[in-house]
Amino acid sequence: MGLREISGGFDWRDGHQVVRVEAWGPDAVRVRVGLTGVRDDVPGALVGRPDAEVDVKVGQASAVLVNGKLRVELGEGLLRFVREDTQTELLAEERIHFWWPGSRLFTSTGNGYHRVAQNFRAYDGERLFGLGQHQHGLLDQKGSVVELVQRNAEVTIPFLVSSRGYGLLWNTPAVGRVELGRTGTRWVSDSARQIDYWLTAGDPADVLRNYADATGHAPEFPEWAAGFWQSKLRYRSQEELLAVAREYRDRGLPLSVIVVDFFHWTHLGEWRFDPAEWPDPAAAVRELDGMGVKLMVSVWPSVSPLSENYPVMLERGLFIATEQGPPVHADWPDKGVEGEVGVSFYDASNPEARAFVWDRVKRHYYDHGVRVWWLDACEPELKPGAPENLLTHDGPGLEVLNAYPVNNARAFFEGMRAEGETEIITLNRSAWAGSQRYGAALWSGDIPATFESLGAQIRAGLNVALSGIPWWTTDIGGFHGGDQASPEYRELIVRWFQYGALCPLFRLHGFRDPDVPLHPTMTGGPNEVWSYGDEAYEHITAAMRLRERLRPYVLEQMRVATETGLPPMRPLFVDFPHDEAAWAVDDQFLFGPDLLVAPVYRHGERSREVHLPAGARWTDHATGEVHEGGRTVLADAPLHRIPLFVRDGAQPF
Repeated sequence: MGLREISGGFDWRDGHQVVRVEAWGPDAVRVRVGLTGVRDDVPGALVGRPDAEVDVKVGQASAVLVNGKLRVELGEGLLRFVREDTQTELLAEERIHFWWPGSRLFTSTGNGYHRVAQNFRAYDGERLFGLGQHQHGLLDQKGSVVELVQRNAEVTIPFLVSSRGYGLLWNTPAVGRVELGRTGTRWVSDSARQIDYWLTAGDPADVLRNYADATGHAPEFPEWAAGFWQSKLRYRSQEELLAVAREYRDRGLPLSVIVVDFFHWTHLGEWRFDPAEWPDPAAAVRELDGMGVKLMVSVWPSVSPLSENYPVMLERGLFIATEQGPPVHADWPDKGVEGEVGVSFYDASNPEARAFVWDRVKRHYYDHGVRVWWLDACEPELKPGAPENLLTHDGPGLEVLNAYPVNNARAFFEGMRAEGETEIITLNRSAWAGSQRYGAALWSGDIPATFESLGAQIRAGLNVALSGIPWWTTDIGGFHGGDQASPEYRELIVRWFQYGALCPLFRLHGFRDPDVPLHPTMTGGPNEVWSYGDEAYEHITAAMRLRERLRPYVLEQMRVATETGLPPMRPLFVDFPHDEAAWAVDDQFLFGPDLLVAPVYRHGERSREVHLPAGARWTDHATGEVHEGGRTVLADAPLHRIPLFVRDGAQPF
């Protein structure tokens, strides 16, 4: 057993186990635990070691590190994290058993890899937020078991924000789970080479700022991206898409982006327009530019064996490899063949593969004028989900696969930067810690078109914000389903539009009725703002006008997010941590500091309770009535409006 001071921290050895604690930015530390030593060559989300003023004292059997608000104590082989100014315990390691094992467990899976587990004490009354985006409908996830794996609509970002005043990043992209139990909190990786986590102390806003410094800030948000994005599944031709854009123009409706969805390609993985359907994409881009509209194109990371790129990518080893069997990861329809074919995902962790994909994207999309990218199915969407059979440039699938969407976004960010572009945004179906630094916006995946789903997205989006991703959106109206003639669905899409206008990105998408089989010729039902009858159109266009009035305020909040890491959409307790009631509110949010949003997400609801946080005065935007904070009011919510309250006489509109 031995303790020694190192630069900015200390090492502790107990037999083969080595624990390293290092100051890692203001009020933060990084903890790594390995067998025989600590490694610097394993994948993670941290982008460097920010400066910190640290005081370290090492004794024979104990050590103390103080870094700003955070104090770390090592005693009896366990780490304890304390708020320095109040001496309040924030978090502490706890033994799994009094004899063996301790708080850290390494179970060999062979060849130097282990199933690793890190055990912490549980606390009554603690609330836990973040962890990416999940469809369980919870904001506070205390009591949950959450899988650490990427799936459609289930996005793993292993970062927690605690009501006790800390944030913790499980700094490994390994597949596993986190157990937020009453008897303990346990982080588990199914196969990894060491334990690695980062912890910071402070109120939620401080935690988010420190996290952005540690994992990377979002780039500057493009001004045009604050407008309305039109999409459906799917526009089948150049003329069909342009006709929709012209209709928006002719109706005098705002439109910033219109989308070319999947199956527009010759073959999956050729990353080019099918000339039979898109005869002159450069002309389409020019016409759209003349209307002030950007063209966004769906780019998938999978490659069909029918693609001209498949043989060369296979020969050059640019696909994710498999431990057993050929490099086939999913089945998918493609043009020119009945049924489905086995497709392969490019290895986004391989710099050569990223460069290859960007080269094809540049030739066939960018050179036609396309500048906006929809990175669909980037989990990657494995069928079946078998990460244990995969091998990537960065390591085995079980150890690294959760980082796939980060690397996929990186390919487009670096490709655009190399072309001199500064306005970079990609729309991603999945993300991991650090995705924000590559201009990645996240949307909530293929979700149901129901009121229950709308309620779940409110919580999911707030947890995304608390996971360090400031750019987020949903498919307005949900993805799966939606009868345009149904009165209930028309009410749903109105309510979803009112919510969507107050999200960081304002975007319509969905696979509307009638349902049809998955096939390259498929298209969903109409999904333009005029598709839902006159009354819905009136209310939807009112929400669009509201968004237009808010655009300067939206862009200001995006600028703040870039500079500080504070997301524009956030739970009430981020700005009002001393209001105990605010910690329990899971269906309202602040957009920036001045606008409180209370979405309506139940069928037939025409009023709802709204908690107004203590420490401010709140003006009902609809009525002008002023309320002192620290109370709950019943707000009217007729179908034509969403309850909004403005803080302390601010003017966000």
